[in-house]
Amino acid sequence: MGTICMIAAIGEDNAIGRENDLIWHLPDDFKRFKALTTGHKIIMGRKTFESFPKPLPNRRHIIITRDQSYDPDHPDCMVVHSLEAALEQAKQDPLCFIIGGGEIYTLGMKYANKLEITRVHSTFEADTYFPDIPEQDWVLQSEEFHPRDEKHAFDFTYLTYTRKSE
Repeated sequence: MGTICMIAAIGEDNAIGRENDLIWHLPDDFKRFKALTTGHKIIMGRKTFESFPKPLPNRRHIIITRDQSYDPDHPDCMVVHSLEAALEQAKQDPLCFIIGGGEIYTLGMKYANKLEITRVHSTFEADTYFPDIPEQDWVLQSEEFHPRDEKHAFDFTYLTYTRKSE
């Protein structure tokens, strides 16, 4: 198995979404997400997949759902019924991404060996949250601050973590 990276933009309170949508609009973060995930398999829950207007280009979508009859009917999409089955589909790849939502992130925390986090420096009213990042398990490899500007209503910081070796 290659690198399993969870990628998310999260508020100071770990908020990630409300009513199956993002809470903020950060164009530079979207560009970073696209740059990092293009060409790789992306693992997500059904609700996250359905929040997209259409499948994201140049990425193989592995959609997790309990619905045995779910079929997105798209050549870049496959359906599985557990995170373990999704990881099995991605095991030949040197890098895959877990992209949400909250329940999938919680399940994925024990499997991930890298985190690409965009920490949005504010708190938000949300119904979906990223799990806490246990500091004892992770090493912060890099951070890059991005101040708010005319396109970004909030300050944010890109944080890259790797799991500590056993």
